[in-house]
Amino acid sequence: MFALVLAGWRKNARATTRTPRGEPLVRRRWEPVPIAETTTSLYKRPSLLRRLWAVAAGSGIAIVIGAVTAVVIAFATGLLVMTLTDLLKK
Repeated sequence: MFALVLAGWRKNARATTRTPRGEPLVRRRWEPVPIAETTTSLYKRPSLLRRLWAVAAGSGIAIVIGAVTAVVIAFATGLLVMTLTDLLKK
């Protein structure tokens, strides 16, 4: 390894494309990008009813996901216990 380092051998971490030495790279002419400014309305906070609805819907989704996860974990645990106790009986 030391001999390779001294010989100057190395490999780049990323592969690079080799550019031809004789001809320069062909590039497009630089042109500025046009920017258009438009006016917009200011931010309007959501109403209290909409925020309460978001909290209620988020809580409902969290409860449903938690219940489904609990059922799946309970089923997997029961299946594991039945399989292991069945192996003990053999």
